[in-house]
Amino acid sequence: MNKPVILIADDEKNTREGLARALQRHYSVLLAEDGRRALELLEQQPVDIILSDVRMPGMDGLTLLSRALARQPQPLVILLTAYGTVETAVEAMKRGAYDFLTKPVNLDQLDLKLKQALRSREVEVENRTLREQLDAKFGLENILGNSAPMQEVFDTLRQVAPARVTVLVEGESGTGKELVARAIHQLSPRVKGPFIPVHCAALSKTLLESELFGHEKGAYTGATERRQGRFELADGGTLFLDEIGEIDSAMQVKILRVLEEHKFERVGGSETLEVDVRLLAATNRDLKQMVAEGKFREDLFYRLYVVNLRLPPLRERGSDIPMLAQHFLHEFARENQKPVTSLTPDTLDLLAAYRWPGNVRELRNVMERMVVLARGDKLTVRDLPQNIRDLAGGKPAGVALGGHLTLEAAERQLMIQALKQHEGNRTLAAKQLGISRRTFHRKLNEYGLREAG
Repeated sequence: MNKPVILIADDEKNTREGLARALQRHYSVLLAEDGRRALELLEQQPVDIILSDVRMPGMDGLTLLSRALARQPQPLVILLTAYGTVETAVEAMKRGAYDFLTKPVNLDQLDLKLKQALRSREVEVENRTLREQLDAKFGLENILGNSAPMQEVFDTLRQVAPARVTVLVEGESGTGKELVARAIHQLSPRVKGPFIPVHCAALSKTLLESELFGHEKGAYTGATERRQGRFELADGGTLFLDEIGEIDSAMQVKILRVLEEHKFERVGGSETLEVDVRLLAATNRDLKQMVAEGKFREDLFYRLYVVNLRLPPLRERGSDIPMLAQHFLHEFARENQKPVTSLTPDTLDLLAAYRWPGNVRELRNVMERMVVLARGDKLTVRDLPQNIRDLAGGKPAGVALGGHLTLEAAERQLMIQALKQHEGNRTLAAKQLGISRRTFHRKLNEYGLREAG
């Protein structure tokens, strides 16, 4: 069995070689004296884990992290530092680092983290296989991603797809909710049945009722013949109701009845029809809040909310931006027969710093515009839209605690503060710190904070 490959990047020779001696029994070890040499080695062979010093001449560890995460296959990165600061730790985790260790390195702690990282990598490989299956079937580029938030999406997607359970997909506009619904259908036993989408916000109350339930001839002016509705058309398959928070209370009652009884009547008809339909719904609104305000029926909400799948906005999955940008670049270069092959590093940095209010849809549109207007074979900063150059120019504000804390103490204090701020809600605390719930829970255990919050 091949040993996992670890790349150690550190400008201190003694540290480099000492770590190599400690790890070479169980790992294949590569050594680099700086970030540029580490990238050269990544060009030559795949690497499972990178152990990188933060402060190195030429290319520092954070820059190496960004460049490494833009490569495929994507390695896991653990950063090492003797200068542990809160700002550096938070920034590293937001950029996609798997973890952080302070120097001098505790070898027992390093061994534990490497084992945890490799187990995490096994899950990533399973998810990558799933993504490849999805992409091969119908090009789901919007749900590509190796970031921790996207790993959670794929974990949930894999679990819910085979069941008949109703799923509510939540997320901002542009995050790819319909694509996730299609993925659930494609990976379900209903794959041979139809997938029927309905965009509720685009239809008036009268049109929506007719679209969903069909109508009989003469049901209203203009109904010159009988028409099947989307529930009938989706029989044996999946019905996807996008922006379900936009429907009125009368329609909510009708949909609730179908969910409970699998029965309905066409508009203007008396015949009761029975269907076998799996319902998936999506919203960019807070349905819980709408229930509290009396704008959405509580009984329908709980029928829909059997499983909820939250799609993270692009700003919460920054480490996916380089991969998505490259993916769209190649797609549009091919479509438009342009010789564009890559983005310059500073262009990637600005794309990663931008907040992306329009999410993946906005990134896709920006990349299409840049490729179409490109004059050379590389996309540079001058190819970026002016608003991205302006808004991404400043660095995001860090979290300052004051004083000189060790990294572990600072990280522990940050976690305690986040838990207090969110009244013990660990999911929201992890989100604030830009790390996954899994990583957050692991660190709670490490720092003896299991009872915190």
